[in-house]
Amino acid sequence: MPELSKRTETFTDSVIRRMTRVSKKYGAVNLSQGFPDFEPPKEILDRLAQVSKEDFHQYSITWGAQNFREALAQKQSRLMGRTVDPNCEIVVTCGSTEAMMAAMMTVANPGDKVIVFSPFYENYGADTILTGAEPIYVPLYPPEFNFDADELEAAFKQNPKALILCNPSNPCGKVFTYDELKIIADLAQKYDTFVITDEVYEHIVYEPNKHIYFASLPGMWERTITCSSLSKTYSITGWRLGYIIAPPNIIDVAKKVHDFLTVGAAAPLQEAAITGLKFGDDYYKWLLDKYTHKRELFLKGLDDIGIAHTTPQGAYYILLDISEFGFESDLEFCETLARDVGVGAVPGSSFFREPVNHLIRLHFAKKDETLFEALNRLEDIRKKIPARKSFIK
Repeated sequence: MPELSKRTETFTDSVIRRMTRVSKKYGAVNLSQGFPDFEPPKEILDRLAQVSKEDFHQYSITWGAQNFREALAQKQSRLMGRTVDPNCEIVVTCGSTEAMMAAMMTVANPGDKVIVFSPFYENYGADTILTGAEPIYVPLYPPEFNFDADELEAAFKQNPKALILCNPSNPCGKVFTYDELKIIADLAQKYDTFVITDEVYEHIVYEPNKHIYFASLPGMWERTITCSSLSKTYSITGWRLGYIIAPPNIIDVAKKVHDFLTVGAAAPLQEAAITGLKFGDDYYKWLLDKYTHKRELFLKGLDDIGIAHTTPQGAYYILLDISEFGFESDLEFCETLARDVGVGAVPGSSFFREPVNHLIRLHFAKKDETLFEALNRLEDIRKKIPARKSFIK
């Protein structure tokens, strides 16, 4: 038999999705894969019920239904501080996962280099490799997960084609400040580099932090490919509705890539989601208040248990420090945690380029009762997972 493609040899299947399967296997509270267990807004669900009886069951326009793009353009124009043209500056994709892949294939050729901050959402490394490009990893340093400007410029000096910026960041919850974004922007201009942003948590940013759209910085619209989705904002992760916003010359290429990757996003779901895109500012305040409450609830519970953790500035993830348990493998720890404690988590090593094995990722996008159940189970973590003293350094 001929050999299979070699492009996937350097990465595994998604560890995040694998841990969901492990959670199901052991009946664990799944705090690994970042999806909520509460319903989307009623208005969206009501519209979905209507749409099922209307004529939206065939292909929409490949790059997104006209009324969906118009509603999205109106919403994002207000937020990004510039008028977004729904006809030549938007491509609707099958989730932000496809948006990121399409963006990478739009700008990068085989052999190009792409800067990725570490820790990073696991898809970015795979996207880069599948595109045929080479990732250049630049570390973010805890506890604030700041970057070293000199290290970043050293990466830019390698003439990368693009930089991937997740803001707010998954998994560490970092929200980049204006000064940090300005450093990135100046380097992108100096070294003539594209910036691909992942801004799916744009509406989940905790005070006093502020989300700044990278494309809104001076001179950055022309070289920024903004990727996002409706998944986290409206609690519809299974609908797979994402998008790319960029200048027309970039969108012209992204349309072609998207067309041959997936043809188009689901037509009835686009129609139903328009209801959410037309929500007023009160909805986004309600959403932030909801997640602020959940963050406080979850962090207080972890503090009461006495396990060290990060405090996210945005998104809904925390990194838990498991050093005290003395496991050499954070993957083994997560499997033990699901089996013996009944809580699902993601090994931190899947997010770091550096040899990090003492952190695991949990999320709090769950009903209060689900979070209380997870915390109740975690109270017995030290009894059910005794420390391996021989490995503790």
